Amino acid sequence: MRVKVSILGHFGEGANLLNGQTVKTKIITEELQNQLGQDQVMKIDTHGGWKTLLKAPFQVFCALKNSTNVLIFPAQNGLRVFAPLLAFIKRIFKKRKIHYVVIGGWLPQFLMQRKRLSRILRKFDGIYVETNTMRSALEAQEFENVYVMPNCKKLTVLSENELVYPSGVPYKLCTFSRVMKEKGIETAVNIIKNVNDRLGYIAYSLDIYGQVDTAQKEWFEIIKRQFPDYVRYCGCVDANRSVEVLQNYFALLFPTHFYTEGIPGTIIDAYAAGIPVISAKWESYSDVIDEGITGIGYDFDDADQFERALFEVAQKPNVLLNMKENCVRKAKDYIPESAIQIMTEKFGGGITSIL
Repeated sequence: MRVKVSILGHFGEGANLLNGQTVKTKIITEELQNQLGQDQVMKIDTHGGWKTLLKAPFQVFCALKNSTNVLIFPAQNGLRVFAPLLAFIKRIFKKRKIHYVVIGGWLPQFLMQRKRLSRILRKFDGIYVETNTMRSALEAQEFENVYVMPNCKKLTVLSENELVYPSGVPYKLCTFSRVMKEKGIETAVNIIKNVNDRLGYIAYSLDIYGQVDTAQKEWFEIIKRQFPDYVRYCGCVDANRSVEVLQNYFALLFPTHFYTEGIPGTIIDAYAAGIPVISAKWESYSDVIDEGITGIGYDFDDADQFERALFEVAQKPNVLLNMKENCVRKAKDYIPESAIQIMTEKFGGGITSIL
């Protein structure tokens, strides 16, 4: 029997993977199962790197043969493999629909020098990006099949009377992402050291959460040995406990060095917990953070401005504390039930056709 949707995605079955690609793939799959029924969603795991790509032609054939719609969630390497395969094998299954859910903000720049891949993707039934910034960039490259589907998480958003208002120093800050150089972890540590030294007291502490990037464990071990007492590595947190952990913090730091981030899941976590964000202004910053309402931004890769922002907030903490209610209101924009509607409308007959 043909199912409504086949999902070619990085599920990492048997592995405890907490990267953005795996998390988003699982969240959207679970929501589709909730809305369509588990028997209408077929999962095909693409986890395993280049060795697994040897199975890609068979996985693609299976997905197209057995479903009306095929969803893919690849990163750069996977996209170069799965998009051409889908386009080629679809010649056999002409009535199938192909949808590409983009994770992060890298796609517009990636496609600028890849004309053949762009031609293939323009024929897809839908490309679902996280921000208006990304949609505009792709439309400038003559794409007409791009839709905005915000990143989403199934979280329990705190009510306003559940918000925690920390008082007194040190103000607890945290990062909540993959632990790697490119996420600005070391930058955050150094800036907090500088601010505390300038003020002459420990204004801030920093807790670092997240999975350490496999290729950067040695780097992290080196910087960990240099942590002052007010900086700690706290390991990983299960996705269903993120709000519980974050709600007691003063603010989330997002000092990313990736300019093409999409909608970072960590910021959705923060909003649900009612904590504002101090962030680098990456490409899609204004799509996610309302300046002065749900967070404060500093110019991308401007460490001096980052330090100045923390220095000023330490002296006027109410600037951030007054944003907490705005954050929980904003979190409701990223609930999966509403986020995926733009995609399910393209499935052909919509969700109601199989209920």
